[in-house]
Amino acid sequence: MIDLDGTLLDTVTDLTAAVNLLFEKLGRQPLDEALVRTFIGKGIPNLVKRSLAVGSSGDPDATSLEHALPIYMDCYEKVNGKYATIYPGVQEGLDALISAGFPLACVTNKSARFTLPLLAQMGLADYFAVVVAGDTLPKRKPDPLPLTYACAELGAAPHEMLMIGDSLNDALAARAAGCPVFCVPYGYNEGTDVRGLDVDAIVDTLFEATRLIVKS
Repeated sequence: MIDLDGTLLDTVTDLTAAVNLLFEKLGRQPLDEALVRTFIGKGIPNLVKRSLAVGSSGDPDATSLEHALPIYMDCYEKVNGKYATIYPGVQEGLDALISAGFPLACVTNKSARFTLPLLAQMGLADYFAVVVAGDTLPKRKPDPLPLTYACAELGAAPHEMLMIGDSLNDALAARAAGCPVFCVPYGYNEGTDVRGLDVDAIVDTLFEATRLIVKS
């Protein structure tokens, strides 16, 4: 099981572009990409909420968030995949896993509206037998449900399924599901170093992860 944003793809420029399109419509000043990067995690509603809170003394009220969220969704749809890039080692890692006979699932908190077109646009869709998006189930990471669901879909017990991600959400979900977990250090762990997380390994690239997996 592999996370999407921050693990397979660097999507921060797309997400920032959408925030700033939203802010343009709201008459607000744009945000820097470096700041938006620290807001990524726990899904788009959380990203929008954190972005709206910039420059204010607290979180936006429910009415402001309810107004902004669908606007952001439309803005993001316009730029989804426009600036995204595949991280180094991802293509090689996916090829190695498929060649070794491992079935793959993409497990992300991004909604299916954006996940499926993005995977297709980046040429990654065919690698995954299962895609669990943020709105596939009633709960998403860090809840274990998306991981246990992916395990069931692939006919594997949780202890037989490895989660590879980039954040605390991935680590918590994996531990709660009973899955081993690796993290990459280059993603979007809300500005915090993943080396402090409870994981089984930190791997520099997905390809490096495959070396450990195939060897084991």
